[in-house]
Amino acid sequence: MSDLPDDILQMQASARSFAEKEVEPIAQDLHLADAEIPDGVLKKMCDMGIFGLMAKEDDGGLGMGNLAAAVVTEELSRSWFSVGALPARNWGLIEIISRNGTPDQKTRFLPGLISGALQAAHSGTEPEAGSDAANIKTMAVKDGDDYVLDGTKLWCTHACRADIISCFVRTSKEHKHSGISLLLIEKPRGTFPAPEFTARKLNTIGYHGMHSYQLFFDGLRVPAANLVGGVEGLAFKQLMATYEFARMQFAFRCIGLAQAAFEKARDYAGTRVQFGKTIDNFQAIRFKLADMATGIEAARQLGYMVARKLDRGERADLDAGMVKLFAADMAQKVCHEAVQIHGGMGFAVETAVNRYWRDSGLLTIGEGTSEIQREVIARRLIEGRG
Repeated sequence: MSDLPDDILQMQASARSFAEKEVEPIAQDLHLADAEIPDGVLKKMCDMGIFGLMAKEDDGGLGMGNLAAAVVTEELSRSWFSVGALPARNWGLIEIISRNGTPDQKTRFLPGLISGALQAAHSGTEPEAGSDAANIKTMAVKDGDDYVLDGTKLWCTHACRADIISCFVRTSKEHKHSGISLLLIEKPRGTFPAPEFTARKLNTIGYHGMHSYQLFFDGLRVPAANLVGGVEGLAFKQLMATYEFARMQFAFRCIGLAQAAFEKARDYAGTRVQFGKTIDNFQAIRFKLADMATGIEAARQLGYMVARKLDRGERADLDAGMVKLFAADMAQKVCHEAVQIHGGMGFAVETAVNRYWRDSGLLTIGEGTSEIQREVIARRLIEGRG
């Protein structure tokens, strides 16, 4: 029996119904074609209010909080990992602008981000700045009423489809962390606007449906009015405030993916006959299924704890790092075991478990590598002694 509140359970059921009817039937074909999530799916998510799930009711959102985002993310990711990732960029930018934006930025951007009419992407990573986020080189130089951008970005997911890209830029060479600012780059959906702003699609083995890009800025002019908060050098503080949610949300993407892999493996084991009986009669398979289910539930309950802490306004950086680390490692193992249970068919790209396995390659890299998570967790534990 679930201890989730009734309104969260209703949202969970709605997300599950949508995902099973609208997403799961098309996910495998779109994955194999390396195609984007269809506009129709995006529109239905807008109609359901998913992009405004966490936004305040006064701003036009549903005001349902982190726990609602967690269960919705799991249900969407269970049908297709990429769809579970789709709302995260809007959720993050809504939070950043709500906390830090100027009145003009809130008026211009929040309604569209909350409704989903505006799609967001985030660009932080660079060739020499991944985990070392403070090492970014992309420069933004003030010139009258604009900033002029020059540099290269990597791994900007959803960039082509986005209407707004929140971009980490260096506005001062004199300082490391405090020399970084956040600019909102507006662009036409489905294209890149000018020779000053071009992109190259990065091909990946999985996580299809939300393409990732390398971005190139060569004198791109961005209005100074799009500097988040109107003050330079605050980007690290602005983004750090969202990391706990981002890691919790990513964990629930992992949990949804692992749940899908487990279910496919369990069902296959109940129909695959070897040596005169279905393979779920063999202890080797039964123990795999037991371990898979246990890991998923442990990650889910740890994630619920983090979501509830965030909803109470409590600090959860240690816990968020733990759930991201645990869920990512767990889901990679579950997806591998699902392939193993399927045997040779798990190696065939036509099977859903092969898609889960390919998608799982991202889990210990995205939203902070497992190595970085362990370092952050260890630092907090050691600092907290005594």
